[in-house]
Amino acid sequence: MAKEETIVRFEGASFEYGPQKPILDEVDFNIRRGSKITIMGQNGAGKSTIFGLITGAHTLEDGEMHIPRGLTIATSRQVIPRAEMDLTVREFFEKCFRGKMYDIDPRIDEALEVVNLKGHEKVHDRIIKSFSGGQQARLLLASALIQNPDLLLLDEPTNNLDHAGIKHLTEYLIEYPKTVVVISHDADFLNAFSDGVLYLDVKTRKVEQYTGNYFNVVKQITERIERENRKNALLAKEIQANKDKINYFAHKGGKMRLIAKKMRDQIQEMEDEVVDVRKEDKTIKAFVIPVQDIKGEILHINLYNTIKNHKSVSHKANVSLKRGKHLLLKGPNGIGKSTLLESIATGTATGATIGDGVKVGYYRQDFSTLNFEDTVYKSLEDAMPKPDEEKMRAIAAGFLITADIINTRIGHLSEGQKGLVAFARLVLERPGLLILDEPTNHINFRHLPVIAKALSEYEGAMVLVSHVPEFVAQIRIDEVLDLEK
Repeated sequence: MAKEETIVRFEGASFEYGPQKPILDEVDFNIRRGSKITIMGQNGAGKSTIFGLITGAHTLEDGEMHIPRGLTIATSRQVIPRAEMDLTVREFFEKCFRGKMYDIDPRIDEALEVVNLKGHEKVHDRIIKSFSGGQQARLLLASALIQNPDLLLLDEPTNNLDHAGIKHLTEYLIEYPKTVVVISHDADFLNAFSDGVLYLDVKTRKVEQYTGNYFNVVKQITERIERENRKNALLAKEIQANKDKINYFAHKGGKMRLIAKKMRDQIQEMEDEVVDVRKEDKTIKAFVIPVQDIKGEILHINLYNTIKNHKSVSHKANVSLKRGKHLLLKGPNGIGKSTLLESIATGTATGATIGDGVKVGYYRQDFSTLNFEDTVYKSLEDAMPKPDEEKMRAIAAGFLITADIINTRIGHLSEGQKGLVAFARLVLERPGLLILDEPTNHINFRHLPVIAKALSEYEGAMVLVSHVPEFVAQIRIDEVLDLEK
């Protein structure tokens, strides 16, 4: 089949999560065989929904979607189902195929190599739940890659990958001879292989299609926004001038009133020409995480455990965090970073002591500190020491949590929106100790410098885990605890 053949085509396609949450409105776009496509759009615009429609997890409300019969599709899932947690690695990958795979072990090794989780016989027989959260994310990505599908759908594939892992994956995607569609907030990663962009406008719920690498498309979109803003500014100036004239003519009577009426019609035409400039390029506002009024030692770590060869190993330490001190935890996936953070945050760590009365603000990479049944409104309200709706709504707006989503359930938000809710809660909580586990996952790259500045200026004690060196480099770090050493 020709490379230029269209393998996915949406025609007049509409989709909504109930009447209160429309996502796509009569969109038209296509994906050609062999192309490497990026899906762009604000958090919550519906990027992952397009994947769900392609795989059949969702059904269009209206319009059509055309996919050739027999086209093989694989997608990297977000989480491993509980029912698969007790499988061995080999059994987990065997489930990716309909029939018996007789050469499964070398294929597993090849897939694990791409995600920088190298395989050997012991790995093949390990139980899935014995892997850390970061390692499980890599297994999910590898489970899509191993299928070698005609259409590969990757949702935030660089989350939990270190530099070497991202390099492996990038090289794999560049050489991959079939079609790839990627959702990611890693601009450099996307630019390395993208040759086209599908851009979701959250306001119009349309999909715009662009050709070119990622940075070129971003430049095209930026220039288009600037043109729209200039046009709107000129129209606004002309509309106001005409309104001033109408006020003058309206009081003159006679023919002047007829001129005023004609000018009102012209104003209506000009107002109809005003373009709704897309919200996707908005960045969250600069913010400050207030610190609890507390003195003395906030956190002391004299002992911690790591995982080595599936066994827990204890290590002595002497880490003392007072107000204004920031600690970075380092170490490879699977060594126990998230486990240590959770035990500190929940007060169950045997070798870590939190000062009396210290309030902990805990950002988990899986957002399990959020109640997915709560509305955004309730989640933010519960984070406040005392209710203050005006303050809460003002802070929410700074994180792009607008009136149209504040009454949405947390579980119905995109992963990126959950992250912004989690940061808004930290601002409202006023913690004395901030614990952050991979706070860049799923967050739009435009927001990261704003978040890094807020964390760097945080005046309480902070413990941070992040696999993104460029993000960490923007934050003031006073001490590093390398769990591997």
